[in-house]
Amino acid sequence: MKIILVSQRLGNTKTLNVSQKRLMLLLLLAAFMVSCLVFFGFKIATFQTDPALDGAIIGKWQAQMQSQSEMIEAERLGAQEQLDAMAVLMAEYRARLLRLDALGERLTVMAKLDRGEFNFSKAPAVGGPEEGASLEKAYSDPDFIGSMDRLSVLIDDREQQLEILETLMSNRQVEDAGYLAGRPIKKGWMSSRFGRRTDPFHGRIAWHKGVDFAGKEDSEIIAVASGVITWSGDRYGYGDMVEINHGNGYSTRYAHNKENMAAVGDIVKKGQVIAKMGSSGRSTGPHVHFEVYKNGKAVDPSRYIYRASR
Repeated sequence: MKIILVSQRLGNTKTLNVSQKRLMLLLLLAAFMVSCLVFFGFKIATFQTDPALDGAIIGKWQAQMQSQSEMIEAERLGAQEQLDAMAVLMAEYRARLLRLDALGERLTVMAKLDRGEFNFSKAPAVGGPEEGASLEKAYSDPDFIGSMDRLSVLIDDREQQLEILETLMSNRQVEDAGYLAGRPIKKGWMSSRFGRRTDPFHGRIAWHKGVDFAGKEDSEIIAVASGVITWSGDRYGYGDMVEINHGNGYSTRYAHNKENMAAVGDIVKKGQVIAKMGSSGRSTGPHVHFEVYKNGKAVDPSRYIYRASR
């Protein structure tokens, strides 16, 4: 087959010799290309203009965004609840710390301790070399967590100081309770002193190991310090007698009683009534014979009678 090409501008013609078979292939290729262009053009036009397809995609995206928004809101509410709970806890910590400080200051005054020894008005001084220091910026907790940690440390410190103060006060109370001071009677007068004296029965010079307090029969006899009763009953020469062990090597005796008010093994407090005044044993009248022993040796009770109580 011959194809004649004519140029309008030049007026020339050109003849191409094309076989029928090649012409058919060219026509088929052109038809295929046109079909592809039409097909893809239709798909693109359909995708851009199909409102149902756009609505489905947008709806899916909106559903996902709504779900994510709900999750974020739930997390926010949970975090807010935790913050509120921590704020309440911090308030409780602060109130507890104030109570501990007030109690500590009061106990310090009551115990008559040096004000600098237990200072509850400020945090204790601490220090020391830094171990394992790093040049990298360290992670810092949120401010409220740091505040709670600091409050917890302060409370632990106050509790530790109070425990030490309690121990000191307990020891001091024990020492005060066992501190010998005062007279063994509430009413009466000293009728005979410690040391050499004329014996009232045979008139010869004899050693008097205690002091005598005369008074009315049935007058109360009291312990001059706390301790444990180690004797309560009749003893040769003493009549009815009460003996108290006060610890630290000290003991006291209260003799010539009409009636003993404490039994062996009883724990008595300072000032507690332990007997009634009488004239049992080797006695000339109602009185109490009072002796003080230190490490098993009788000492002058006067130094303890006139001693100022703690």
